[in-house]
Amino acid sequence: MDSYEQFSYVYDRLMADAPYDKWTELVLNECSSGKVLDLGCGTGECSLKLADKGFDVTAVDLSEQMLSVAYEKATRNNLNVRFIQQDMRELETADQYDVVTIFCDSLNYITDEQGVKSTFTRIYDHLKPGGVLLFDVHSMHKITNLFVGHTFASNDDDISYIWNSFSGQERGSVEHDLSFFLENEEGLYERFDEVHLQRTFVVEEYSAWLSDLGFRNICITADFSDHSPTETSERIFFKACKKG
Repeated sequence: MDSYEQFSYVYDRLMADAPYDKWTELVLNECSSGKVLDLGCGTGECSLKLADKGFDVTAVDLSEQMLSVAYEKATRNNLNVRFIQQDMRELETADQYDVVTIFCDSLNYITDEQGVKSTFTRIYDHLKPGGVLLFDVHSMHKITNLFVGHTFASNDDDISYIWNSFSGQERGSVEHDLSFFLENEEGLYERFDEVHLQRTFVVEEYSAWLSDLGFRNICITADFSDHSPTETSERIFFKACKKG
């Protein structure tokens, strides 16, 4: 059973304040039109915003349930997005793209080095010459100091959750244990639980893996700024170009 099966239905509520416009702006800074491949698209918020801007968007996610929610939203808003259920480590489509994105720390769900390398390899093959890869990941600081050992909670009228984060077995990994309480039609609360494992790697490792594959002009910034990462940066952004 997909680990997002129930989580997908409350995901948009939990991500209501996520900076989707800022992620969209990163693509617009590269080009104003063209083909975009949005990997780890979740419920499709970035995909739909890019489609609304006139991009030809293909959106990929491993979760059938997430894609179902995304498809419903695209239909409701009369937006044309191609949705594909696929593991980004085994990416295979018939097209090449001007921009490939992995936003909202989706790459952190690939928790082994070989899996990240495989993802980068498949992306490189799917980029047009001169195409751009854009992605962000949690910093090591965020994983180890802001997630591990901390509890997050929310108590709204119709949905509540408790979120505990524990250290994973590997360096830079974290296990998120989430318990959700949803109000049903009878006014009673139903509980469901999710476990999500994420892992990040240091900036130098991501950069080396990209370089080894032939990516060039690798630019690394932090926290939606133009500044280089610091020891307290929380979200690391990468831009890497395929040779033209």
